[in-house]
This record gives sequence, C-alpha cells and structure tokens, in this order.
Amino acid sequence: MLKRISIQHLTLGMYLHDFCGSWMDHPFWRAKFVLKEPKDLARIKSTSIEEVWIDTSKGLDVAAGVRSVSREEADIQVETDFSLLENLPPLVVDPPPPPAPARRQSRGKAPASMHNELLAAATICGEAKQAMVSMFREARMGKAVNPENARGLVEEISDSVTRNPGALISLARLKTADDYTYMHSVAVCALMVALAKQINLNEEHTRSAGMAGLLHDLGKAAIPLAVLNKPGKLTDAEFAVVQSHPAQGYDMLKEGGAVEDAVLDACRHHHEKMDGSGYPDKLKGDQISLIARMTAICDVYDAITSDRPYKSGWDPAESLRRMAEWTKGHFDPRLFQAFVKSIGIYPVGSLVRLTSGRIGVVTEQGAQSLTSPKVKVFFSTKSGMRIPPDMVDLAVPGTTEKIVAREDPEKWKFPDLNELWSGFSGQAW
Repeated sequence: MLKRISIQHLTLGMYLHDFCGSWMDHPFWRAKFVLKEPKDLARIKSTSIEEVWIDTSKGLDVAAGVRSVSREEADIQVETDFSLLENLPPLVVDPPPPPAPARRQSRGKAPASMHNELLAAATICGEAKQAMVSMFREARMGKAVNPENARGLVEEISDSVTRNPGALISLARLKTADDYTYMHSVAVCALMVALAKQINLNEEHTRSAGMAGLLHDLGKAAIPLAVLNKPGKLTDAEFAVVQSHPAQGYDMLKEGGAVEDAVLDACRHHHEKMDGSGYPDKLKGDQISLIARMTAICDVYDAITSDRPYKSGWDPAESLRRMAEWTKGHFDPRLFQAFVKSIGIYPVGSLVRLTSGRIGVVTEQGAQSLTSPKVKVFFSTKSGMRIPPDMVDLAVPGTTEKIVAREDPEKWKFPDLNELWSGFSGQAW
C-alpha cells in the first residue's frame, strides 16, 4: 500500500517509492529502493523535500498514530481541486516592474489550426535551438550575453503561443536528452508567455516573462557538462555545484548589462519556494517576485515532462497531478491553478482512456472546458488491439465519451505516441 508521509517519519527499513518533489530538489537519481544506509536517510532529510511516498508492502510501515495519506485520498483531493478550476475567478496580480520599451509591435497573431501552428513551431524551435546553443557557448567562453537576439526570439515564441497555445509548448517538450539544456529554455519561455496571458499581464510584462523563461537557466553554462549530464547519482559536492546555477546566471546577466531587473530576479530566484526551503536566498512567500514564482512553476513542469540523461520524463497529465501534491509550500497555489488552466488538465500529449475503453492521446485543448479536449483514439482495451486512429472531440454536444482515466505511457509503450499527436515521425527541428 502506498502512503504519503512527512520526511521526519521516514526511517531505515522503509521502501521509498517516490519523492514528493522534482528530482531537481534532491541528489538521488532514482527512487524505489529500501532505505538501508543511514547516510542515505540523512541525505534525504537534508534536502528541501518535505514528503515522500512509501510502499508498506515492500518495507516497514509508519508507527501507529503517525499521520499518512493514501494514494486514493491524494487522488480524490487532486480531482476535487481540478474540478473547481473552471469556476475560479480570474487571478488578480500586481504586475512586475515595467521592462524596457518594446522593440517592435507583435505580429502574426491570427489564430491558427493546431496542424499549421505545429509546422510553424517546428521552424521556430529549430531557430531557437541554434540561438540558445550559441548563447550558452558564448557564456561558457566568458563572453557577455547580448540580450538583443533573445528579444526577437521571445517575440516569435510569443506570437506562436498567441496563435495556438498548445503547439510550440507541446513540441518543445519533445527535446532529446542531448538538447535538453537549450530547448528547456525555449519551452519555459513559451510556458511563461501562456501563463502571463492567462493571468492577464499586459503585452510588455508578457514579453518580460518570456525573456525570463528564455534566460532563467543561463547559469548552467558555468556547470561542467560532466556534472550537468551525469547519468548516475550526484555526490553532495556535485549537487551543490548544480544548485549554484541560479546565482551564476544572475552574475552573468548582471555583468552583461541590458537585462531588466525582473528577468535578473527570475534567473536568481526560480528555485525559491513559498515555504522558504528553496535556494539560493531562502526567500519566502511574497518575498519572491511574481515573475520568479511564475518561472518556478514553468521550469519544473518542463523539467519533469522531458527526458533527461538520467531519467525519463513523466506524462504531462501525471506531471500536473504530482505538482498539485507539492503545492503546499512549493508553488504559489493560485499561480499554479492559473498554470493548469493555461495548458489544460490533460495537456497535449497526455495518454487517456475514454468511457468506451478506447485509449487515445490528447491532441488539442477544448475551447470551453478543461475536461473536454480533442483526443485521437487508436487502441481498444476491449480487443487489446490497435484500431484505426479516430479524432474524438469531447466538447461536441451529444458526445457520450469522456475521459475516465489517465494511462501510463510506460505501461503501454506505444512507440509512435508522439507522432500520433504531433504528426512528426522523428525530431521536429
């Protein structure tokens, strides 16, 4: 039986099933093991992780009277929280400080179909990857970062998100492990723009948010690649080096000049947490700027849905559910709610099962409802066989189908899952 417990009740002999937090918050490259070593227990308790999942069928249980949460109770709570999203009033926020004057008026804003925007997004991703490779290379060589090129890139990404929010956000998630460092910045930029639009920031502040997303991880250029891409467990010293990247990036951008204060702040503080357990400055609550709180959410979402050298990405819908369990003390809860609304409860690429027993992949969000996206069904659980792909729009009046469950891609291992929703058989850029 799975139980979620406080880290203070974790003891030797328990089977650690999962951490309640991103793998960026701890030095362990895997979960799912019996805690046998006192040093491992001490390392876990020294991280910012506050809760873990244990499996009592494979290890010790908590002592009688110790509070725990079952998997079923946790799922019910998340379902309840998500069911309320559509009825929440708009989030009212104080905008970040105004950025530098806009360089040009945004263009290309006419709505686009998912198919057409995926094609355009593939081109943007290709250009963006090369731009980020160049920017990181210059930073590694100690050259000052010139944000001028980045501004045009933010405009292109913002225009794409305006035309069709799901296309570039979803496509950028398909990065390879080798591309991660560069394309992660592109994906976070797109997510930041979508979130900024969701909370009704004006156009200048939206561009500022996009710039923060694009530059937030520049400090990783100062991290040795052998550490950054290490496939195994990090040592304490290596983990400390990785955790230095927000401060390193802040210093790089500060030295180069021409980067607005809001972006500098997001770069330094995107790993801070609402309860003060983040880094590097252990800011708490409203001490963390709006733009840094936004970046924290977008950064984690893309990180946990992307393949890394040491870990496969999680399904988009599953990632949101896990993040919902971490909101206590981790993310700004209202901003996280707005984030979920911006990409959907079942983001593009999520594997789901419908009432009929057919399995499909979400291809596009519904216009009116967070629970009624477009789904391309391609497998029947009743026959256990593939079926001809069929697009089902769950928002069409009279549709009897609805999503009844998320499915784990690792269980099914459909080799063409990404191709089914994106239309690309290989790397899109």
